[in-house]
Amino acid sequence: MPLHPDIARVVASLPAPPPGPIDPAVLRADEESRVPAPADRLPLFGVDDAVAVTESGEVPVRVYTPAEADSYGLLVYFHGGAFFLGSLDTHDHVARALAAETGFKVLSVGYRRAPEHPFPAGLEDCYAAVRWAAGHGGELAWDGERLAVAGDSSGGTFAAAVAAMAHDDGFDRITHQVLYYPSLDLDFDEGRYASLRENATGFGLETAGLAPFNAFYLDSGADPADPLVSPIKREDLTGLPPALILTAEFDPLRDEGELYGQRLRDAGVDATVTRYAGANHGFVAHFGWIPEYAAAFRETAEFLAGAETGGNDDGSTDE
Repeated sequence: MPLHPDIARVVASLPAPPPGPIDPAVLRADEESRVPAPADRLPLFGVDDAVAVTESGEVPVRVYTPAEADSYGLLVYFHGGAFFLGSLDTHDHVARALAAETGFKVLSVGYRRAPEHPFPAGLEDCYAAVRWAAGHGGELAWDGERLAVAGDSSGGTFAAAVAAMAHDDGFDRITHQVLYYPSLDLDFDEGRYASLRENATGFGLETAGLAPFNAFYLDSGADPADPLVSPIKREDLTGLPPALILTAEFDPLRDEGELYGQRLRDAGVDATVTRYAGANHGFVAHFGWIPEYAAAFRETAEFLAGAETGGNDDGSTDE
Protein backbone atom coordinates (compact mmCIF):
# COMPACT_ATOMS: atom_id res chain seq x y z
CA MET A 1 0.00 0.00 0.00
CA PRO A 2 1.14 3.62 -0.39
CA LEU A 3 2.27 5.80 2.47
CA HIS A 4 -0.68 6.35 4.82
CA PRO A 5 -2.43 9.59 3.72
CA ASP A 6 -2.18 11.21 7.16
CA ILE A 7 1.54 10.48 7.25
CA ALA A 8 1.96 11.64 3.66
CA ARG A 9 0.37 15.01 4.49
CA VAL A 10 2.76 15.54 7.38
CA VAL A 11 5.81 14.48 5.35
CA ALA A 12 4.81 16.84 2.52
CA SER A 13 4.62 19.73 4.99
CA LEU A 14 8.09 19.19 6.44
CA PRO A 15 10.44 22.10 5.74
CA ALA A 16 13.72 21.55 3.98
CA PRO A 17 16.62 21.10 6.40
CA PRO A 18 18.45 24.36 7.07
CA PRO A 19 21.77 24.82 5.30
CA GLY A 20 24.99 24.28 7.14
CA PRO A 21 25.98 21.93 9.97
CA ILE A 22 23.38 20.37 12.22
CA ASP A 23 23.01 22.29 15.48
CA PRO A 24 21.90 19.94 18.30
CA ALA A 25 20.76 22.82 20.50
CA VAL A 26 18.43 24.21 17.83
CA LEU A 27 16.89 20.81 17.05
CA ARG A 28 16.46 19.98 20.74
CA ALA A 29 14.75 23.30 21.42
CA ASP A 30 12.38 22.72 18.51
CA GLU A 31 11.50 19.26 19.83
CA GLU A 32 10.87 20.50 23.34
CA SER A 33 8.70 23.38 22.08
CA ARG A 34 6.22 20.84 20.69
CA VAL A 35 5.77 18.82 23.89
CA PRO A 36 2.13 18.95 25.04
CA ALA A 37 1.30 20.56 28.35
CA PRO A 38 0.97 18.06 31.25
CA ALA A 39 -2.79 18.59 31.37
CA ASP A 40 -3.09 17.43 27.76
CA ARG A 41 -1.27 14.13 28.28
CA LEU A 42 -2.78 10.68 28.74
CA PRO A 43 -3.68 10.40 32.44
CA LEU A 44 -2.28 7.51 34.46
CA PHE A 45 -2.47 6.45 38.09
CA GLY A 46 0.97 7.92 38.73
CA VAL A 47 3.86 9.63 36.91
CA ASP A 48 6.92 10.35 39.04
CA ASP A 49 10.41 11.59 38.30
CA ALA A 50 13.25 9.89 40.13
CA VAL A 51 17.02 9.48 40.01
CA ALA A 52 18.59 6.05 39.64
CA VAL A 53 21.86 6.10 41.56
CA THR A 54 24.01 3.62 39.66
CA GLU A 55 27.60 2.67 38.92
CA SER A 56 27.19 4.78 35.78
CA GLY A 57 26.27 7.80 37.88
CA GLU A 58 22.95 9.45 38.61
CA VAL A 59 20.51 8.63 35.80
CA PRO A 60 17.19 10.52 35.57
CA VAL A 61 14.19 8.23 35.13
CA ARG A 62 10.46 8.80 34.91
CA VAL A 63 8.23 6.11 36.41
CA TYR A 64 4.77 5.54 34.94
CA THR A 65 2.26 3.56 36.98
CA PRO A 66 -0.77 2.58 34.88
CA ALA A 67 -3.22 1.69 37.64
CA GLU A 68 -3.27 0.77 41.30
CA ALA A 69 -2.05 -2.80 41.82
CA ASP A 70 -0.04 -4.90 44.23
CA SER A 71 2.69 -5.65 41.68
CA TYR A 72 3.67 -4.99 38.09
CA GLY A 73 5.84 -6.18 35.30
CA LEU A 74 8.57 -3.64 34.56
CA LEU A 75 9.34 -2.18 31.15
CA VAL A 76 12.47 -0.03 30.84
CA TYR A 77 12.10 2.28 27.84
CA PHE A 78 14.83 4.09 25.88
CA HIS A 79 13.72 6.97 23.66
CA GLY A 80 14.97 7.51 20.12
CA GLY A 81 16.61 10.56 18.58
CA ALA A 82 19.79 9.54 16.73
CA PHE A 83 21.62 9.43 20.08
CA PHE A 84 21.59 13.24 20.41
CA LEU A 85 17.90 14.15 20.39
CA GLY A 86 14.89 13.08 22.42
CA SER A 87 14.25 13.34 26.14
CA LEU A 88 11.97 12.19 28.92
CA ASP A 89 9.53 14.91 27.82
CA THR A 90 9.60 14.45 24.04
CA HIS A 91 8.77 10.75 24.40
CA ASP A 92 6.54 11.06 27.45
CA HIS A 93 3.49 10.18 25.32
CA VAL A 94 5.09 6.91 24.18
CA ALA A 95 5.87 5.84 27.74
CA ARG A 96 2.33 6.69 28.83
CA ALA A 97 0.79 4.69 26.01
CA LEU A 98 3.03 1.73 26.79
CA ALA A 99 2.04 1.78 30.45
CA ALA A 100 -1.66 2.17 29.71
CA GLU A 101 -1.77 -0.59 27.10
CA THR A 102 0.54 -3.16 28.71
CA GLY A 103 -0.30 -2.68 32.38
CA PHE A 104 3.44 -2.71 33.08
CA LYS A 105 5.12 -0.08 35.19
CA VAL A 106 7.29 1.82 32.71
CA LEU A 107 10.64 3.42 33.49
CA SER A 108 11.73 5.89 30.84
CA VAL A 109 15.46 6.60 30.96
CA GLY A 110 16.97 10.07 30.54
CA TYR A 111 20.32 8.80 29.37
CA ARG A 112 23.27 11.03 28.50
CA ARG A 113 23.36 12.11 24.86
CA ALA A 114 26.06 12.74 22.28
CA PRO A 115 28.01 14.83 21.48
CA GLU A 116 28.40 16.23 25.00
CA HIS A 117 28.74 12.71 26.38
CA PRO A 118 30.86 10.37 24.24
CA PHE A 119 30.14 6.70 23.65
CA PRO A 120 29.46 4.59 25.68
CA ALA A 121 27.94 7.02 28.22
CA GLY A 122 24.35 6.74 27.00
CA LEU A 123 24.49 2.97 26.63
CA GLU A 124 26.01 2.60 30.10
CA ASP A 125 23.19 4.70 31.55
CA CYS A 126 20.58 2.50 29.89
CA TYR A 127 22.12 -0.73 31.15
CA ALA A 128 22.67 0.72 34.61
CA ALA A 129 19.03 1.81 34.76
CA VAL A 130 17.88 -1.75 34.03
CA ARG A 131 20.11 -3.15 36.75
CA TRP A 132 18.89 -0.42 39.13
CA ALA A 133 15.25 -1.27 38.39
CA ALA A 134 15.83 -4.93 39.13
CA GLY A 135 17.68 -4.04 42.32
CA HIS A 136 14.87 -1.77 43.53
CA GLY A 137 12.03 -4.14 42.76
CA GLY A 138 10.50 -3.69 46.20
CA GLU A 139 10.21 0.07 45.79
CA LEU A 140 8.80 -0.33 42.29
CA ALA A 141 6.36 -3.13 43.24
CA TRP A 142 7.96 -5.34 40.60
CA ASP A 143 6.45 -8.81 40.36
CA GLY A 144 9.98 -10.25 40.16
CA GLU A 145 9.16 -12.07 36.94
CA ARG A 146 8.61 -9.81 33.92
CA LEU A 147 11.34 -7.33 33.01
CA ALA A 148 11.31 -5.95 29.47
CA VAL A 149 13.50 -3.49 27.62
CA ALA A 150 12.08 -1.44 24.77
CA GLY A 151 13.22 1.37 22.52
CA ASP A 152 12.42 3.17 19.29
CA SER A 153 14.96 3.94 16.57
CA SER A 154 18.29 4.63 18.33
CA GLY A 155 16.54 3.63 21.55
CA GLY A 156 16.03 0.28 19.85
CA THR A 157 19.79 0.15 19.32
CA PHE A 158 20.23 0.58 23.05
CA ALA A 159 17.55 -1.99 23.90
CA ALA A 160 19.19 -4.65 21.72
CA ALA A 161 22.66 -3.81 23.05
CA VAL A 162 21.48 -3.83 26.68
CA ALA A 163 19.90 -7.27 26.18
CA ALA A 164 23.24 -8.52 24.86
CA MET A 165 25.24 -6.90 27.66
CA ALA A 166 22.97 -8.46 30.27
CA HIS A 167 23.33 -11.88 28.68
CA ASP A 168 27.11 -11.60 28.59
CA ASP A 169 27.16 -10.51 32.24
CA GLY A 170 25.00 -13.42 33.32
CA PHE A 171 22.21 -11.03 34.30
CA ASP A 172 19.30 -13.17 33.22
CA ARG A 173 16.37 -11.09 34.49
CA ILE A 174 15.43 -9.51 31.14
CA THR A 175 12.51 -11.51 29.78
CA HIS A 176 11.56 -9.52 26.64
CA GLN A 177 13.05 -7.04 24.21
CA VAL A 178 10.85 -4.76 22.08
CA LEU A 179 12.46 -2.92 19.19
CA TYR A 180 10.50 -0.30 17.25
CA TYR A 181 12.04 0.41 13.80
CA PRO A 182 15.48 -0.10 15.37
CA SER A 183 18.77 1.22 14.05
CA LEU A 184 20.84 -1.96 14.25
CA ASP A 185 23.59 -1.36 11.69
CA LEU A 186 25.32 2.00 11.79
CA ASP A 187 27.22 1.23 8.59
CA PHE A 188 25.05 3.27 6.22
CA ASP A 189 26.46 1.95 2.94
CA GLU A 190 23.42 1.90 0.64
CA GLY A 191 24.53 -1.41 -0.80
CA ARG A 192 23.90 -3.20 2.49
CA TYR A 193 20.09 -3.18 2.47
CA ALA A 194 17.51 -2.72 -0.27
CA SER A 195 15.38 -0.50 1.97
CA LEU A 196 18.18 2.07 2.12
CA ARG A 197 17.70 2.49 -1.63
CA GLU A 198 13.96 1.88 -1.96
CA ASN A 199 13.05 4.31 0.82
CA ALA A 200 15.90 6.75 0.30
CA THR A 201 13.77 9.87 -0.20
CA GLY A 202 10.28 11.16 0.31
CA PHE A 203 9.29 9.38 3.53
CA GLY A 204 10.55 11.66 6.31
CA LEU A 205 13.77 9.95 7.37
CA GLU A 206 16.06 9.95 4.34
CA THR A 207 19.04 7.72 3.70
CA ALA A 208 21.30 10.68 2.96
CA GLY A 209 20.54 12.06 6.42
CA LEU A 210 21.52 8.95 8.35
CA ALA A 211 25.26 9.59 8.39
CA PRO A 212 25.15 13.28 9.38
CA PHE A 213 22.48 12.74 12.05
CA ASN A 214 24.34 9.83 13.60
CA ALA A 215 27.72 11.56 13.27
CA PHE A 216 27.46 13.05 16.76
CA TYR A 217 27.43 9.51 18.15
CA LEU A 218 29.90 7.94 15.75
CA ASP A 219 32.37 10.81 16.06
CA SER A 220 32.24 10.43 19.85
CA GLY A 221 33.90 7.03 19.62
CA ALA A 222 31.08 4.66 18.62
CA ASP A 223 32.55 2.23 16.08
CA PRO A 224 29.94 0.82 13.64
CA ALA A 225 31.83 -2.49 13.66
CA ASP A 226 31.26 -2.86 17.42
CA PRO A 227 28.23 -5.09 18.16
CA LEU A 228 27.28 -2.76 21.01
CA VAL A 229 26.98 0.01 18.41
CA SER A 230 25.56 -2.14 15.59
CA PRO A 231 23.85 -5.06 17.35
CA ILE A 232 23.29 -6.90 14.07
CA LYS A 233 27.06 -7.48 13.93
CA ARG A 234 26.96 -9.68 17.03
CA GLU A 235 28.01 -13.13 15.85
CA ASP A 236 26.29 -15.28 18.48
CA LEU A 237 22.69 -14.35 19.23
CA THR A 238 21.84 -17.49 21.15
CA GLY A 239 20.40 -17.05 24.61
CA LEU A 240 19.04 -13.53 24.06
CA PRO A 241 15.54 -12.76 25.34
CA PRO A 242 12.49 -13.18 23.10
CA ALA A 243 12.05 -10.23 20.77
CA LEU A 244 9.28 -8.23 19.16
CA ILE A 245 10.54 -6.14 16.25
CA LEU A 246 8.20 -3.70 14.54
CA THR A 247 9.34 -2.26 11.23
CA ALA A 248 7.81 0.27 8.82
CA GLU A 249 7.19 -0.35 5.14
CA PHE A 250 8.66 3.01 4.08
CA ASP A 251 11.67 3.16 6.41
CA PRO A 252 15.29 3.08 5.19
CA LEU A 253 16.07 0.99 8.31
CA ARG A 254 13.34 -1.60 7.60
CA ASP A 255 15.51 -4.39 6.25
CA GLU A 256 18.13 -4.42 8.99
CA GLY A 257 15.40 -4.81 11.61
CA GLU A 258 13.82 -7.69 9.72
CA LEU A 259 17.18 -9.35 9.12
CA TYR A 260 17.96 -9.11 12.83
CA GLY A 261 14.70 -10.84 13.60
CA GLN A 262 15.55 -13.62 11.19
CA ARG A 263 19.00 -14.00 12.68
CA LEU A 264 17.48 -14.25 16.15
CA ARG A 265 15.15 -16.99 14.97
CA ASP A 266 18.05 -18.79 13.30
CA ALA A 267 19.83 -18.70 16.68
CA GLY A 268 16.85 -20.28 18.39
CA VAL A 269 15.49 -17.06 19.91
CA ASP A 270 11.73 -16.55 19.86
CA ALA A 271 11.35 -13.48 17.61
CA THR A 272 8.26 -11.90 16.08
CA VAL A 273 8.78 -9.41 13.27
CA THR A 274 5.85 -7.29 12.08
CA ARG A 275 6.06 -4.85 9.20
CA TYR A 276 3.49 -2.07 9.46
CA ALA A 277 2.13 -1.30 6.01
CA GLY A 278 1.93 2.34 4.93
CA ALA A 279 4.11 3.46 7.85
CA ASN A 280 7.35 5.41 7.92
CA HIS A 281 10.20 5.62 10.39
CA GLY A 282 8.98 6.96 13.71
CA PHE A 283 5.38 5.88 13.33
CA VAL A 284 5.05 4.69 16.93
CA ALA A 285 6.28 8.00 18.35
CA HIS A 286 4.72 10.34 15.78
CA PHE A 287 1.62 8.60 14.48
CA GLY A 288 0.42 6.43 17.33
CA TRP A 289 -2.84 8.41 17.22
CA ILE A 290 -3.72 6.74 13.90
CA PRO A 291 -5.71 3.57 14.70
CA GLU A 292 -3.64 1.37 12.39
CA TYR A 293 -0.48 2.35 14.26
CA ALA A 294 -1.91 2.46 17.76
CA ALA A 295 -2.06 -1.28 17.15
CA ALA A 296 1.69 -1.29 17.85
CA PHE A 297 0.96 -0.72 21.54
CA ARG A 298 -1.62 -3.51 21.57
CA GLU A 299 0.81 -5.85 19.86
CA THR A 300 3.42 -4.98 22.47
CA ALA A 301 0.94 -5.79 25.25
CA GLU A 302 0.10 -9.15 23.66
CA PHE A 303 3.78 -9.97 23.28
CA LEU A 304 4.55 -9.13 26.89
CA ALA A 305 1.57 -11.20 27.98
CA GLY A 306 2.85 -14.16 25.98
CA ALA A 307 0.01 -14.14 23.46
CA GLU A 308 0.35 -14.72 19.75
CA THR A 309 0.92 -11.30 18.17
CA GLY A 310 0.17 -12.01 14.54
CA GLY A 311 3.59 -11.19 13.08
CA ASN A 312 4.30 -13.30 10.02
CA ASP A 313 7.53 -15.05 9.14
CA ASP A 314 7.87 -12.95 6.00
CA GLY A 315 7.86 -9.76 8.06
CA SER A 316 4.44 -8.62 6.92
CA THR A 317 1.33 -7.66 8.81
CA ASP A 318 -2.29 -7.08 8.09
CA GLU A 319 -2.33 -3.85 10.11
